[in-house]
Amino acid sequence: MPKTAKKTILIVEDDEILLRALYLLFHAGEFTIASATDGDTALKMTERIKPDVVLLDLLLPKMNGFDYLKAMKADPAIKNTPVIVLSNLGDKESVDKAKALGALDYFIKSDTDLTTLDEKVKKLLK
Repeated sequence: MPKTAKKTILIVEDDEILLRALYLLFHAGEFTIASATDGDTALKMTERIKPDVVLLDLLLPKMNGFDYLKAMKADPAIKNTPVIVLSNLGDKESVDKAKALGALDYFIKSDTDLTTLDEKVKKLLK
């Protein structure tokens, strides 16, 4: 029986500690992990590797997460890539804006444990 290709997760996070924790969480499983620490690099990587899902912080250097979402959704080659926002911004305006720009889901870092995020991603990629 042929092996199926691993699903790819692009983690866009500028906090090195959280980036490492997310890498360890998903790398231990059946996923290939790519990462970027700024929005500009993330957009280029999304275009190049076409990940199966993007975990996106909103407060990023060079290009913030909102601008990343706008640019991504304007590109026909990657516009259907699911994006899950993981941010410190917990206000309703930020949540609504991210979802209006195409984010599939929105998690507030301080209110979300890694198990919940892990379950969401695995369910999405099944």
